[in-house]
Amino acid sequence: MVGIKDIAREAGVSISTVSYALNGSQKITAETRERVKAIADELNYVPNMAARSLKRQQTNIIGVYLDGHGGTFYGELLEGVRKGLKDHNYEMIVCSGQGSHSFVPECMIDGAIILDWSFSTEEILKFADRGHLLTVLDREIVHQNVRQVLLDNLGGATLAIDKLMEKKSRKIFLIAGPKESYDGKCRLETSITELERFNVKYEVMDGNFTEESGYQAAEKIFKNNPTKPVDIFSFNDEMAIGIYKYLEDKQYTVGKDVRIIGFDHSKIGEYLQPRLATISYSKQRWGMLAAEKIIQLINGENPIDEYIRTTYVEGDSNP
Repeated sequence: MVGIKDIAREAGVSISTVSYALNGSQKITAETRERVKAIADELNYVPNMAARSLKRQQTNIIGVYLDGHGGTFYGELLEGVRKGLKDHNYEMIVCSGQGSHSFVPECMIDGAIILDWSFSTEEILKFADRGHLLTVLDREIVHQNVRQVLLDNLGGATLAIDKLMEKKSRKIFLIAGPKESYDGKCRLETSITELERFNVKYEVMDGNFTEESGYQAAEKIFKNNPTKPVDIFSFNDEMAIGIYKYLEDKQYTVGKDVRIIGFDHSKIGEYLQPRLATISYSKQRWGMLAAEKIIQLINGENPIDEYIRTTYVEGDSNP
C-alpha cells in the first residue's frame, strides 16, 4: 500500500510537505500542493482513515446495533438515524453479532445506538463506565454516559386491550414476542395487568415476532374450535400476517368471526384485506431521536431520556 513516505520520495519533498499538501494547507505554495496531489493520484494513494481517526480521536461514525435487518421496520428506523446524523456530519454503520461489539472499546466508532437484546446490559454498563457513549432503545439503564429512547409499550398495549374490551371480549389470545425482547415483555406485562384488572380470560401463545410464529400460534388457537368471535392481540404486525395466512382457507372471517389488533403499523399491514387494526408510532422519529441523543452526549450536553408515543389505527380487522 502506498504511503506518504512513498509520495515524499517520488516528489523529492519532506513528509510534512506531503501532509500539508494532502490536507490543503496554505503553509506551502499552490504549485507544490498541486504537484504532490498529482503524484499521489499517479501512485493510487488512499488515505489511511484509521490512522487519521486515531490522531483526531474521533471517527464521526456511529454504530447502530440491531438484532436483525429484515423488513420495513428496520429500514424506517435506520432512515431516521441517518437523517438525524446527517446534519451533524456523522455517518453510521449497522452492526450485529458479538464480533462487532469490539468497535466500541477500540474507538472505531464515536458512540453506539443499541436495539439488540444480544448486547447484554452488563457489557453496556462496562463500556459506559469506561467513558464510552451509548443510546439504548431496548432497555432501561441509568448512567451518565447512557441515554434511552424507549417505545411507549405500556400505552400501546393498553390501547389495544381497551379497543378489544370495547367489543365485550370474553377471552383474548395474546401472541407474545421473544422472551428476550424488552418491547415484547413490556407488552405482555401490560396486557396481563389490564386483562386481570377487568377479570377477562386470556391465553398467552408463544411467538417471536415472525410471520411463521404467528401462523403457528393460529394453528394452536383454532385447532380446538374456539367460540366466536375470537379476539387476538398480536404483539407485532408480522405475526398478525401469519394469522391472516392461516385463516385464508378456513371457515373464519377476519373482522367478523376473528378480531385482530397488531402492533407496529407496518406498511404491508395496510394492504391486508380486511385492513389490519394496529398500534402505530413513528419509526423514523425513533431513529432521529436516538441519533440526537448520542450526538448531544458526544458534544458534552446532558440530554433527557424520551419515549416514542403510540396511537391506535382503525382497521376492519377489529370493526
